[in-house]
Amino acid sequence: MTTDFDLGKLLADRASERYELHARHLNHQLPRMLHTIGFDKVYERAEGARFWDAEGNEYLDMLAGFGVMGLGRHHPVVRRALHDVLDLDLPDLTRFDCAPLPGLLAERLLAHSPHLDRVYFGNSGAEAVETALKFARRATGRPRVLYCAHAFHGLTTGALSVNGEDCFRDGFAPLLPDTAVELGDLDALDRELRRGDVAALIVEPIQGKGVHEAPPGFLRAAQELLHKRGALLVADEVQTGLGRTGDFYAYQHEEGVEPDLVCVAKALSGGYVPVSATIGKDWIFKKVYSSMDRVVVHSASFGANAQAMAAGLAVLAVLEDEDVVGNARRTGALLKSRLAALTDRYEMLREVRGRGLMIGIEFGRPSSLGLRGRWTMLQTARRGLFAQMVVVPLLQRHRILTQVSGDRLEVIKLIPPLVIGEADVDRFVTAFTDVMDEAHSGGGLIWDFGRTLVKQAVANR
Repeated sequence: MTTDFDLGKLLADRASERYELHARHLNHQLPRMLHTIGFDKVYERAEGARFWDAEGNEYLDMLAGFGVMGLGRHHPVVRRALHDVLDLDLPDLTRFDCAPLPGLLAERLLAHSPHLDRVYFGNSGAEAVETALKFARRATGRPRVLYCAHAFHGLTTGALSVNGEDCFRDGFAPLLPDTAVELGDLDALDRELRRGDVAALIVEPIQGKGVHEAPPGFLRAAQELLHKRGALLVADEVQTGLGRTGDFYAYQHEEGVEPDLVCVAKALSGGYVPVSATIGKDWIFKKVYSSMDRVVVHSASFGANAQAMAAGLAVLAVLEDEDVVGNARRTGALLKSRLAALTDRYEMLREVRGRGLMIGIEFGRPSSLGLRGRWTMLQTARRGLFAQMVVVPLLQRHRILTQVSGDRLEVIKLIPPLVIGEADVDRFVTAFTDVMDEAHSGGGLIWDFGRTLVKQAVANR
């Protein structure tokens, strides 16, 4: 029997129903939110750091799928690797053999992680974090994991237990035993460690929410305190890893930092096949997999599948051969410096921070009386509305996709594909300057949209 399935025809026939289908069958709030902020575009094609809509208009992607599209969309090397692995007809996921691709990808990852020894492959960043939490608890025999305030490590139950934002945690208790400390607060860390029940501290070297970098020296000092008390340092590099900050891992910017466990995902997929890796020290893995009876004590049904491994190998080859990490470092420094130069020009532009191609643009209360009144109107309705006011015209007027870095934050986070260049920096800075000029003029469409956001925020209370 031949199945008459034609994916192209299905999309041609039904793609126009995309928003209706989501509203009816999936998260009904997503299309509602997209309609409200004017993000309800119909994108039809993508390549690199570009989208094209149904009318053929080109858009610049400064979001990269929240960091997933590190190499942009449809990189030819990754795409070819996936065609190749499908054409090989491999006996994938037999469960009772040792396939070569996982070993080859682990070998290549470990070459960038010289102090680590073994790799566990999963399917997502949250799963990498879950693995690290389980491994740390098993290796130390302790229950409690510390995390940093405002952290984001995923939304599954274990990862949610180390999530630093109540808006994600509300309604899902009880969670695992956990305690938050402020990023950079070594005294608070030491107080918790003295209780003797801490398995690990998990930390993002640069927090995705708000784009806050760990203070200089904090990671190394925290590592020393943790090891002194028999606890582990876990680096969550799900968003910052694989070149995002201008080095392979963000923790490598600080000399002497050698985490016991490292979580990576997102960009390792090449934007095609979900894949994550939890990379750790040999002794930790041997504590977890302590006997043949425990050989599958931690595993995943689709972990280390051939397509994911092929994508990961191709991604690492591109990172190494095309100087992607160096480009992130150089282009990020250019983008950050050009944006930072605007802080003296715009009173509502408070700070530009970050590293490599992970940049936070923070807005703040203006000093002039007229702008202060408008700012207060927005803040009274809901924090974060001004940043959203900037994001919308960047898309609508300049066809640049960005987004705020977290709920109720006046921060836009730029995490574009690592392959953007100087022309893209020029395009973004020109567009951002145009939007900020209008915002500081005190009138125009941007403030009309602000009033619309205020009405929506009040209606949602």
